[in-house]
Amino acid sequence: MSVERVVLVSPYALSVFGGVQEQVLAMSRVLTSRGRDVLIVAPDGRDITHYDTPAAILRLGVRLSLPANGSKAPLALSPLAALRAKAAIDAFNPDVVHFHEPFAPLLSWPTLFAHRHPAVGTFHRSGGGPAVHYTKVVLRRLAPRLDAAVSVSDAAAATLLDASGLVSDVLFNGFETERFVATPRERAHNKVLFFVGRLEERKGVAFAIHALREHNARSDDPWQLVIAGEGPERVRLEALAARDDNIVFLGRVSDEEKRAWLRRVDVLIAPSTRGESFGLVLLEAMASETLVVASDIEGYADATGGHATLFRAGDVSSLIDAVTRALASESEERVSAARRYAERWSMTSLMDAYDDRYDDAVRQFQLTK
Repeated sequence: MSVERVVLVSPYALSVFGGVQEQVLAMSRVLTSRGRDVLIVAPDGRDITHYDTPAAILRLGVRLSLPANGSKAPLALSPLAALRAKAAIDAFNPDVVHFHEPFAPLLSWPTLFAHRHPAVGTFHRSGGGPAVHYTKVVLRRLAPRLDAAVSVSDAAAATLLDASGLVSDVLFNGFETERFVATPRERAHNKVLFFVGRLEERKGVAFAIHALREHNARSDDPWQLVIAGEGPERVRLEALAARDDNIVFLGRVSDEEKRAWLRRVDVLIAPSTRGESFGLVLLEAMASETLVVASDIEGYADATGGHATLFRAGDVSSLIDAVTRALASESEERVSAARRYAERWSMTSLMDAYDDRYDDAVRQFQLTK
């Protein structure tokens, strides 16, 4: 069965850094490299950024930031934008519409309700909350419109089942592993720790800052902390850093800049306290031949497969100890093993699996129409 035309729908604006958005862009690159005609639909009609993909991109509506799972989701809640998205998708006449977080309001809903095309849904969220609790009636109406459902982790699959009654396959988040060793490996004289992500409370960046300053206050071998990302916590975190020369805020970085930084630094720090269904950036660091130190929350522990040094979430002393142990135990053998492990999550392999789901969705759609 041949699927030639694919729509990828992101409920979150590409103009805001996020794992879902990165997945959509990476999938579009692999699909187009295989000769597929791809359209990306996402929020934020004011966004004119050129993204690293040959796929066509349609951006609609006004971007709003709404609380979701301890974060801020960059959504479009305009019914008009959602109807325009449906009209554009219908005009594209896809073989498959691939919705990421299809239950997130509002861009996907008219297209999914109409169910005029085979529909695949990928679910990234883990954990409940008011947004899930109060929309269960809507979710259970949307769920039967999906011809194939995939979750990115067991935790995300359990969240989906509880919210909608929908049983999903569990695949993995993928990434283009070869892109993470495309730039030369460079190291500074001092030890550099790196955080990349949205600056919000649940990401735990404050603990990394406390750990850096506490270590440097009592050590003759100071560390540097480089923080890449934007978010509501930035002002508070900069105040916490207190103009420390060893703490650098980069602001938002491009995917290319992120990959370059991962090749320069000694350790990726992932100090989240909750709300992570899967730690893709941890695998990206491993693919970049960089050590990983991460909190011991479920999503991170599952993702790293024993190839990261874990610490107790929210514990500054434990974080300092984990970084110290990681640096002391670094070896070529350990780094190579982590890279081989990360390569199991290649986007090429993931899209091979999605090709099967696309064919399944087409068959299921034909049976019900």
